[in-house]
Amino acid sequence: MKGYPIFLIGLVAKRCVVIGGGDEAERKVAGLLECDASVTVISVNLTTQLRLWAEAGTIAWVPRPYQPGDLHGAHLVIVSDSPPSLQTAICQEAEAERALLNVADDTSHSNFTAGAVVRQGALTIAISTSGCAPALAVRLRQQFERTFGPEYATFLDWLQALREPLAARYPDFTERRARWYALVDSEILTLLKQGHVDLARRRLAEVIAERS
Repeated sequence: MKGYPIFLIGLVAKRCVVIGGGDEAERKVAGLLECDASVTVISVNLTTQLRLWAEAGTIAWVPRPYQPGDLHGAHLVIVSDSPPSLQTAICQEAEAERALLNVADDTSHSNFTAGAVVRQGALTIAISTSGCAPALAVRLRQQFERTFGPEYATFLDWLQALREPLAARYPDFTERRARWYALVDSEILTLLKQGHVDLARRRLAEVIAERS
């Protein structure tokens, strides 16, 4: 089953519900928190990390099994662990709320799936095998983690800070686009990976100032 890849934004203002409190729920919650999502966990028990987040107020915790009405106003629902007897009610309520729903290991009751994810600052790489081989998605994620290191996070921070200055300096879109590609195609990333931060900054300034 092929999925259409998207990246959800604005989750800080949306209600995201995770049903379950085990290791898988912890991984799902961690991914949501990386996106500044507003998370509610419904489960009798929690992992140590989930409990710490709950005690700190980072997530909301409903310390009981799912009950009808728990998904009111939910934008996104992830079911990591729940008794089969409750799954039908959960799916029906999620559908009634028009929520995005992912049920672990049950694509037939899900309307979205989440792939393996690599993050370096603003860089996000999501990998899916369309359910054919999740283990391959994990191995690809591990490979990409070795390929795309923290230098990408630094580089993207720099490029974000340049957006307004470049727009002011190069008001012509064609010229500005050429400058962006010159930055991306330069050796700045290589210098950052090698730890030469000052040289990378100098090279960035040179590329910005170079004549087309």
